[in-house]
Amino acid sequence: MHVVRCFDDENVIHVEGGADPARDIEIIDLELVMADMEMVERRIEKAKKAGKGGDKTFLHEAAVFEGLLEHLNEGKSARTYECEPEDMELIRTSDLLSIKPVIYAANLDEDTFSAGFENYPYYQTVKAIAEAEGSQVLPICAKVEQEIGELEEEERQMFLEELGITESGLDRLIKCSYDLLGLISFLTCGSDECRAWTITKGTKAPQAAGKIHSDFERGFIRAEIVAFEDLKNCGSMNAAKEKGLVRSEGKEYVMHDGDVTLFRFNV
Repeated sequence: MHVVRCFDDENVIHVEGGADPARDIEIIDLELVMADMEMVERRIEKAKKAGKGGDKTFLHEAAVFEGLLEHLNEGKSARTYECEPEDMELIRTSDLLSIKPVIYAANLDEDTFSAGFENYPYYQTVKAIAEAEGSQVLPICAKVEQEIGELEEEERQMFLEELGITESGLDRLIKCSYDLLGLISFLTCGSDECRAWTITKGTKAPQAAGKIHSDFERGFIRAEIVAFEDLKNCGSMNAAKEKGLVRSEGKEYVMHDGDVTLFRFNV
């Protein structure tokens, strides 16, 4: 996550003399790109040595990373490099910094955050950069988040309502991160605990069961599922069943975020 200052304040010192989101993002990216260039140069050298005998696999690898190096030399991040899907998969086997997905936290002042920021120039700048490279932008106010963190749960909810927002920046950051990484969570509830399990979007029920235990996947029979909001509104699983909100799903069911699930299995 990159935190980008999106407000002017003469009382807050900036090492570059003032707020400029585009410049700050460029500086951060350039530092990551320079570190990646060293890594890519070593990868090219290693591939060329391995390909001296004429192995086309290593020669192709060297060519792919040489193309990436040219891109990096222009000050561009690896995540904006365009190439064939199989070549990108090869590039992703390296531990590059600038290829990782990014969330830009647009740090706004309290007045702008409360009044509405969608048309605010600094925020628009960060949003445009994020959209161009397939990244996420998260509007926050660090001062507000600090105040939220110092409140008790009941006071916190009242404070959020006064600001006209439903979730804290931390909660929104978690959701934003999950979305960027292609992740969702399903829930399991027992007499002693309720637990969330993280899976990738598109995971089917048997594979989700396997996250809990391999026996659950191997002996999968069915999954009894109710949406979290439905269960919350009903108050109990029995009440949800009486209203017909608990479904029985088979092996081809694709899990949804917030599914409260009971797996039936036999081994």
